[in-house]
Amino acid sequence: MLNDQDINKLTSVLATKSDIQEVRDDLDSKFLVLKSDIQDVKKDVEGLREAIQGMMVSIDNLAKVISDLRLEYAAISTQLTRHERWIKQIAEKVGLNLAME
Repeated sequence: MLNDQDINKLTSVLATKSDIQEVRDDLDSKFLVLKSDIQDVKKDVEGLREAIQGMMVSIDNLAKVISDLRLEYAAISTQLTRHERWIKQIAEKVGLNLAME
C-alpha cells in the first residue's frame, strides 16, 4: 500500500496536469511557427518551380529558333552553291572569264 510519504514523493517527481498543459502549449506555439515556416518554404518552392518552368519554355523556344536557323542556313548555302554553278555555266557559254581578284 502507498502511504502519504510515497504519494508526496511521486507527486514531486511526476508531471501534473498543469505541467503537461504548459508543455503542450509550448509545443503548440512551436508547431504553429513550424507550420508557417513550412508554408513559406512551399511558396518559395512553387515560385522556383514556376521560374524553372518558364526557363524550360524559353530554352525550348530558343532551341527551335536555332534549329530553324540551321535549316534556313542549309537552304541558303545550297541555293548559293547552285547560283555559283549557274553563273559559271553562263560565263562559259558567253565566253566570259571570271577572275577572282
